[in-house]
Amino acid sequence: MKTARIETWVWILVYVGLIVFGLGLSVRHSDASFGAVVATIGGLLVAAGVLLIWLRSRMSADKHQP
Repeated sequence: MKTARIETWVWILVYVGLIVFGLGLSVRHSDASFGAVVATIGGLLVAAGVLLIWLRSRMSADKHQP
């Protein structure tokens, strides 16, 4: 996988995950179980983004990629 594609997915996962997590926290006031599920999904998205950051840090910088 190209490094630019990984970097793009990192930002997508982290930002969407934070938005979904915040939405889940605000929904918890009216429906606790649904809000908890939504917040958990958001947390998992953020965790996937952090995992991709770690993966990207372990990749070698290949200067020959277009």
